[in-house]
Amino acid sequence: MHAEVITHVGLVRKNNEDAAWSDINKQIFVVADGMGGYVAGEVASVLAIETLKQALASDSHDSPSDTLRHAFYQANNRIYQEALERPEYSGMGTTLTALWIVGNKAYVSHVGDSRVYLIREGKISSLTMDHSLVGELVREGGLTEEQARNHPQRNLLTRALGCSALVEVDIADYDVLPGDTFLLCTDGLSNLVSGEEMAAVVTGEKDTKKAVQELVNRALARGGFDNITVILVSNE
Repeated sequence: MHAEVITHVGLVRKNNEDAAWSDINKQIFVVADGMGGYVAGEVASVLAIETLKQALASDSHDSPSDTLRHAFYQANNRIYQEALERPEYSGMGTTLTALWIVGNKAYVSHVGDSRVYLIREGKISSLTMDHSLVGELVREGGLTEEQARNHPQRNLLTRALGCSALVEVDIADYDVLPGDTFLLCTDGLSNLVSGEEMAAVVTGEKDTKKAVQELVNRALARGGFDNITVILVSNE
């Protein structure tokens, strides 16, 4: 297994509110996209990943799904409490999307609109469901994917970590086959590059590092309006 990660501030924003964690030994890969005023978004995304690291480092006899769920709950509580105690962090929150490969299973845990894609035999499918206003409209048939990428309210989340005392976490598991590639990204990529284009880049470029850079380059060429984070995991 091989993984490459890039996080880029983009061309418009001054701060990078994205955060990422890629641990090839533990086979866990995480992206987070923070939100909030001043540096609060940066704080939220980093807190989420730090808490996740700590939770997964402890010896647990829970299943991978339960371990991830409890880790997300801990991250939510830590961000929420920090925002209560620090007025300058009031209202901060973050997306958090994790892929944990254990044996021949991929466990995906998710809150927000950062995504995990599976690319298999040249075809791409999303393993996560956006917790956003436009995501709901797409699922209801009110918007196409293309319209969603350009919608003025595309950044309005319906679920995020740290915004309330309780959070609902989506968790699912999938079989992992030889040759599978997983792509994790924040919306700085998915709002500017379609899934089909991502698949074409990944399948057309066998060098994982070059493929990740090409994806970021395409988002930058289209304006780079947001922070961009990509993790590409190849099950060689």
